[in-house]
This record gives sequence, C-alpha cells and structure tokens, in this order.
Amino acid sequence: MTEETPGFEENEKPDVPSGATSDDAEPKTAPSEKEGAAPAGDSASSDQGARDTQDVALTAQLDQVRTALGERTTDLQRLQAEYQNYRRRVERDRVTVKEIAVANLLSELLPVLDDIGRAREHGELVGGFKSVAESLETVAAKMGLQQFGKEGEPFDPTVHEALMHSYAPDVTETTCVAILQPGYRIGERTIRPARVAVAEPQPGAQTVKTESADDASETKDAEKETGGPDEG
Repeated sequence: MTEETPGFEENEKPDVPSGATSDDAEPKTAPSEKEGAAPAGDSASSDQGARDTQDVALTAQLDQVRTALGERTTDLQRLQAEYQNYRRRVERDRVTVKEIAVANLLSELLPVLDDIGRAREHGELVGGFKSVAESLETVAAKMGLQQFGKEGEPFDPTVHEALMHSYAPDVTETTCVAILQPGYRIGERTIRPARVAVAEPQPGAQTVKTESADDASETKDAEKETGGPDEG
C-alpha cells in the first residue's frame, strides 16, 4: 500500500501564488528587534547634532552676508557723497566760467559805453544813434553790468581810482568831487573801478572850526552871566 501524507488528500497541494518559487511559499522568520532597529537614543542624538552643525554653518554664512552688505553699503554711500561733491564743483565751475566770459565780453564794450555817456552829456545822443545806444545799454544791463560812482560819495580805494587830488574847505573826509569815468561791476565782481577826482579837508581847517565853536560857546556863557549885551 502507498502511504498517505497526513493532512493532505491525494492530488491536493498547498496554495502557492502564481509565479512564486517554492522558497517564497516557505514562511520566513521575522528579524529580531535587536538586529533590525537602531537604538532610539543614538538616532535622536545624531539628528540633533546634524541640526546643530547646519545651524552653525547657516549662522556663519549669514554673518558673512551681513558683513559684505555693510561693506557694499559703505561703498555706495561714499560714491554717492563723491558724486554730490562732483556735481556741486562742476556747477560752481560752470557759473564761474560763465561769469568770467561775460566779464571779458563786457570789458571790451566799456569804451563804447564811455563814448555813449559822453555823447549823452554833450547832447549828441539823438536820432537812430540814440536808439542803438539805448539798446546796447539795455542788453549790457540784462547781462548783469552795473554802473557805479557818484559825486559826493566818500572815497573808497577798493572801488575808486583817484586820478586828481585837491583840498576843499567844505569836506570833512576824502570825497569824490568829480567822476571822470564811471565804474562797472557784475554782481560782486568789479571789472573797472570808478576813476574820480578827490578832495581832502584843508590842513588845519578842522582845528580852526573847533576853535571858532569854542569861542562862540564862551561868548554865550559870558552873555548869560552879565544878563545879555548892553542895551543902548
């Protein structure tokens, strides 16, 4: 007789998935907990150490970026200040060059303006010549040309040039008594001083005036003491 395997009838086989080998059909023993899993404490410590290292690296990079940003900001501020100074210097130089050019041009026209002034004094500024002369004077005034110098004003050596000198009893200081040529300026820049004749007080005139005033004062005091001049 044929011996039968217990638990299986003839022609019955254990269920095996299609395509699986006989080894797959055999149950596998689960790995032990000690072999398959790392200790929990060691894993947490390793993760914390990695995070700390990453934080230190990020902090170092942030410090470097901040330092670089501060340096670039300082450079930008310095460049901006230099640019502003450059603009102011260029503008100042431009104004100065313009003033010099205008002054040079008007200096060449001063003899013409002197001729116009003399013609006006002699009554010769008439007709078409008068219209042209007045137009020229208007243009010169628009360009900033100013005439100065008047009779009777105190002599100032910074703006006056004395060509004649005399003494006069009716002046108390050095005075311009005649304007031989008017002076011209542009703003605060004098392009030609006024050429004048000056007069000074006569030597001793101030002393004489002082003595006369003292005598008059003494006479008045004497009249007060005696009750006034004698009546006829």
